Amino acid sequence: MIKQITSTQNSYIKELVLLKEKSRARKKSGLFLIEGAREIGLALKGGYHLDTILFYPELFSETDLDQLVKDSVNRIEVSKDVYQKLAHRDTTEGVLAVAKHKVHALESVILHSENPLILIAEAPEKPGNIGAILRTADAANVDLVIIANPKTDLYNPNIIRSSVGCVFTNQIAMGSTSEIIAFLKEKQIPIYCAALQASVGYHTQDYTKPTALIVGTEATGLSQEWRDAATQNIIIPMQGEIDSMNVSVAAGILIFEAKRQRNFK
Repeated sequence: MIKQITSTQNSYIKELVLLKEKSRARKKSGLFLIEGAREIGLALKGGYHLDTILFYPELFSETDLDQLVKDSVNRIEVSKDVYQKLAHRDTTEGVLAVAKHKVHALESVILHSENPLILIAEAPEKPGNIGAILRTADAANVDLVIIANPKTDLYNPNIIRSSVGCVFTNQIAMGSTSEIIAFLKEKQIPIYCAALQASVGYHTQDYTKPTALIVGTEATGLSQEWRDAATQNIIIPMQGEIDSMNVSVAAGILIFEAKRQRNFK
């Protein structure tokens, strides 16, 4: 028999609200919330373990649930009030999952390609930018996304939402700038840093061999450590009044130039 929870004051629901709202709670428990059938499906495909599924039956039926989740995940039917308390989006589907974090350490990375294309973002803060970067990385099927000096919890609901679930489809690692540079040099992967200083046009470089593309924040750009470690600093020519663009847009331009050179393989 499926358990039912109808009160927003239920202790378990209060714990889930903390997972939704507090990075500290997510880190302490190793759990986070996923909202939406597509996102849950992508998490399952990406190898994430689901702890519990919660559903509001007037929006998402048991039949829908059977189609989404094939194994014996713990299921809880919730009331409208409970669901609205847990849901992050204004428009929603009536289903949520509690999932376990993955390990995102550099030493856990497996590069399946002998000619990897890697995207690295240094210290991105805005969840919307991080989500957009992950969505672009998925579209280009990059081999690895690395976040250097992370400032935002990867399982922030806004990242999951803005990435449309691509936080689950990319191989993602995290580490300090020094650790990542050492990782790239150990694997002999050339480093191309998007920077204003000592740069050449991004379109003049050869990305058909193993490549790491590095982008920084719009406010401060890349740190000196990255610029010093670069095989080559590269720049996207600006023809208007400003000298930079949104980091996710810049990442998309660089990634798809590399994919174009590789004949989109």
